[in-house]
Amino acid sequence: MLLKVLFWNLQEMMSKDMAKINRDMLMIRDDQAPKVGASLSQSKRRKISIVGIKPNIPDLNVKPCYDSDEEKKGEITKIFQNLAGLKSHDGCYVHHKLLYELEVEIFARLPCFEYWKLQFLNKKLLQLLKSGEIFRVRQEKGLVKPYVILHSGAGSNWEMFDKDFKTFRRLPKVPSSDYCFFHSDKETICVGTHLIVIGRAIEGIVVFRYELENHKWFKGPSMITPRVMYGSASHGKTAFFAGGIQKDDNGNPIVVRTVEKYNADAQSWTIINGMHKARKFSSGCFLRGKFYVLGGRDENDKHLTCGESYDETTKFWELIPDMLKDMTFLTPSQSPPLIAVVDDNLYMLETSLNELRVYDINTNIWKKLGVVPVSANTTFGWGTAFKSMGDRLLVVGTSNSWHMKAVVYSCRPSPDVEEQHWEELKYWCSGAELSQFIHNCCVMFA
Repeated sequence: MLLKVLFWNLQEMMSKDMAKINRDMLMIRDDQAPKVGASLSQSKRRKISIVGIKPNIPDLNVKPCYDSDEEKKGEITKIFQNLAGLKSHDGCYVHHKLLYELEVEIFARLPCFEYWKLQFLNKKLLQLLKSGEIFRVRQEKGLVKPYVILHSGAGSNWEMFDKDFKTFRRLPKVPSSDYCFFHSDKETICVGTHLIVIGRAIEGIVVFRYELENHKWFKGPSMITPRVMYGSASHGKTAFFAGGIQKDDNGNPIVVRTVEKYNADAQSWTIINGMHKARKFSSGCFLRGKFYVLGGRDENDKHLTCGESYDETTKFWELIPDMLKDMTFLTPSQSPPLIAVVDDNLYMLETSLNELRVYDINTNIWKKLGVVPVSANTTFGWGTAFKSMGDRLLVVGTSNSWHMKAVVYSCRPSPDVEEQHWEELKYWCSGAELSQFIHNCCVMFA
């Protein structure tokens, strides 16, 4: 699969950019093709055309059983070498004949699900992947796509889906044996190509990050003021974490107005100006260049209807009174507001009525846009995912039907239409399991 796409892209790039390709790139030995393992150091060269080559491509998505990671790595390495007709000492032959820019162009066009396989080709491709250059080119060329990351709780892995839920990949297990961490609530957010997971452990509040370019989990860095139940949002390679519950010097939980900013490139935290209100169980988003925090509960466990917006240019927080004045609070344990931004418009799933609403930033009023096809009201908003996928809204939850099955819907919202057209994504990829209760959901753009 990986090499098939690679050959196709190579052929396409050659026709457009022939002057950039080394003339010797398509030269092989006469005796290489018919003889398995033949040396490249003998016989004279002849040219071949890539058009018409039909290598036996194995399905690398089929996950065989291995006794160790080294055995798995060695097996995949042998597959690639056999496909190229190379011995182990010739493994970099093709790589050396490709220009650096061409390599990046080719690999930038591969699906992100395939990138983990590059580490088994050779060290230079592994370094290329780790450098982030492939993802930079994807950004420049408009090749970035949304990937939905779901977690169903307890010992289950995070799973990464394409936007149509037709392809998925199960992420590696988090490198922790802490029972408390796996069985307590966790909060997730994607920052660039990193998935940040924050939760409670026996040692306290811990941070784990999954790096797409490494296909691996790392611990830390820890927050400056470790907290949970905060409002958060990411924009590019930065993310903001506002408010939440923190422990004081005596170990007692307190609600705070503290805000921290995380930078994925530097893998560092910075404290910025605090909010006007201390709040927990709030929600965050980026809207028209500003970081917004909506709702939540104060230190007296009272629901807040106000919101706040932070301007990075002025470093100033603006309090927005009555931003959620029309929201119905069914119970003190109601979930944080379910919000998402599409095309610079802020949408909310009003959980008490299973209703979609859009916010008018000029009038501070929410407009009704019809019913959402999930039963978010039965669990007071918990267990329902409501996210933005670029130009579409995504909702994952339980259906309105009597058998209460897990469903996935998306729509391209319009503030001017009273009833939105929701499309159910029915065709699941084989092997994926969807829980009726979604513990964590975030969207990575890579």
